[in-house]
Amino acid sequence: MAGPSRILWADDEIDLLRPHILFLESKGYEVVSVSNGEDAVQQVRDNSFEVVLMDEQMPGMGGLEAVSEIRDISPELPVVMVTKSEEERVMDQALGGQIADYLTKPVNPSQVLLTCKRILDRTRIRNERVSQDYLQSFSEISRRLMEPLSHSEWIEVYQTLVRYDTELTGDETIRQVLEDQYHEANRAFSNFVEKSYPAWIRSKTSPPDEHRPVLSHEIVPTFVVPLLGKGKPVVFFVIDCMRYDQWLEFEGLLSPFYSMEKAFHYSILPTATPYSRNAIFSGLLPRDLANRYSKIWAAGEDDEHSRNRNEEEFLQDQLSSRKEKTRIRYNKLITTHDGREFESNVNDLLQADLSAVVVNFVDILAHSRSDSAVLRELAPDERAYRALTRTWFEHSWLYRAFVKLAETDCTVVVTTDHGAIRSLHPTKVVGDRETSTALRYKYGRNLRCDERQAILVKNPHDYGLPSDRLNMNYLIAKEDYYFVYPTNYNKYVNKYKDTMQHGGISMEEMILPVVTMQPK
Repeated sequence: MAGPSRILWADDEIDLLRPHILFLESKGYEVVSVSNGEDAVQQVRDNSFEVVLMDEQMPGMGGLEAVSEIRDISPELPVVMVTKSEEERVMDQALGGQIADYLTKPVNPSQVLLTCKRILDRTRIRNERVSQDYLQSFSEISRRLMEPLSHSEWIEVYQTLVRYDTELTGDETIRQVLEDQYHEANRAFSNFVEKSYPAWIRSKTSPPDEHRPVLSHEIVPTFVVPLLGKGKPVVFFVIDCMRYDQWLEFEGLLSPFYSMEKAFHYSILPTATPYSRNAIFSGLLPRDLANRYSKIWAAGEDDEHSRNRNEEEFLQDQLSSRKEKTRIRYNKLITTHDGREFESNVNDLLQADLSAVVVNFVDILAHSRSDSAVLRELAPDERAYRALTRTWFEHSWLYRAFVKLAETDCTVVVTTDHGAIRSLHPTKVVGDRETSTALRYKYGRNLRCDERQAILVKNPHDYGLPSDRLNMNYLIAKEDYYFVYPTNYNKYVNKYKDTMQHGGISMEEMILPVVTMQPK
């Protein structure tokens, strides 16, 4: 049974408002009171509320500043500003959607009650509508999952599930139903990929069509090359490990500055940077890249990440092979210092015909959540993980760079090399000492696992993968499974359970946005 609606009230004269608080509590509300903006922000960070009453003028952090921080933590939480006068800036905030409503002091208890009821009823009605909409769609989605779907139909299913995942709030029972259907969808999607992927690789010389999606190695010729030579510089962003739902958070913040055309591609397998991102920049499947750049590929045998040190060379060669005479600029941004320097010099990108920019932060965020108990506590589920990403982006050098680019005459293309998934179920794997260490894919000799939970690639050529030694196999995890060796099994199950991983087969890792943006 749902508990009483929780209201947070922040006012530096909160003791004088005790009669108002008692009145709200007599009407069945639970009220938490604080006397300053800093405490209000901390309360929102630590607890759940349905509405916030915020005094505009308080010592230290003022009401508007506190509202800004609260929106970073919980964008959907409605805030009522309590002000001494109907100032224009407060009304602008209300009209702009930053606050849900405002009250002018002195306020009486009935006025506060009616305002809270109106907001809570509006939220309740919206949540009920979304819940009813999803329950009506549940059978249709389940029916589609039992049918043979094309790659484009799988994109539609994924978009529908993401939409409900971002809109459903408050009803944890409905959210559990959605999570179960997500698992069911990923099980069916894994089977679809297992049956279809070798045929996609065999038809690599044919253009993508209704039978085969755009794959990683086709992003540049499909989405970037057609924009070159049209008199405008092109800026091509690859944001490492960015899922579609995370892009939607970015999209909401960037839509005031850009018109957008959205498409999708499928990551190649494994959905990991040494494979998928190299494919983007080289225009080659991993087996072809390993043949053409054998020394570079062999040099990464002991350190897979070193295989991404030659992306600029790969991109130049890809364009040269297509007879494209293009002035190229390449940036790889890993640290905050890299990002701030990039933001300061972002207009330099306009001097090149094509600027390729690799942004590693979202990938770092995924790994940090896996390695840090604190971050895992801050982002315990998909919703919190999205909110954490949004908070970073809204205050980042990357967002400011996008805003600056929107003031120029350029075309921006944004995509990613792969996504990530919460790894919730372990599966045992057996391999020799030379087996690779990743949790969602393995390569080595004589690998064994439960083939219901992973694909055993006995012939790497069928999957467009290199075979560096005799009897080399690959294992690629399905759904949300992660590989654990039998030795110290329970220790490593607990260590890696509920961590963000990539390399396997799931909608979150494989179905990825490609967005072409024009400044407004």
